[in-house]
Amino acid sequence: MRHFSGDRLLVATHNAGKLEEIADMLTPFGITVLGAADKGLPEPDETGTTFVENARIKAHAAVKAIGVPALADDSAIQIDAHGGAHGVYTADWAETPNGRDFIMAMTRTYDTLVETGAPAPWTARFCCTFFLAWPDGHDEVFEGRMEGQIVWPMRGEQGHGYDPIFQPRGKDLTFGEMDRAQKNRISHRADAFRKLAAAFSDG
Repeated sequence: MRHFSGDRLLVATHNAGKLEEIADMLTPFGITVLGAADKGLPEPDETGTTFVENARIKAHAAVKAIGVPALADDSAIQIDAHGGAHGVYTADWAETPNGRDFIMAMTRTYDTLVETGAPAPWTARFCCTFFLAWPDGHDEVFEGRMEGQIVWPMRGEQGHGYDPIFQPRGKDLTFGEMDRAQKNRISHRADAFRKLAAAFSDG
């Protein structure tokens, strides 16, 4: 694994919630986090069929545009009663002509689960792939997961995306009911970050 020795890192996301979570995780390493939206970067088309492919697309596009190391995150929900969907199409469920509407996406998710006739608990997991890219072409990949279940109705107004309908295994709260510090200790992104952190640590 290559050690990250710089003090600036571009996080290739336009999702403010993801950027805040990643910036919080990087705080102990003294790294200045730059957001793709703040740098005026366009969102590249995520044409991959896997989390790694889509994360690579975002990281490489950011490195090419700015010329500093970039970290991309591709995160998604997988629901067993949907055969592992939404997967790489998680955000697509929220797309509207006026932007992403995750209230609509969560409602659609619940409605389709009811239509399948699958009994609760609706087991699911959040997956996270971190892709760290350097301008010289070197890449590192780190993956994490958080098992849980889909619940209804929506609970909580914290977090982002599908957080209000995802209850982590062994917890009474949904991600939407947890504050950011609670979620960051146990999430799929935290699992992936524990592996990624080795690239930032001197030890």
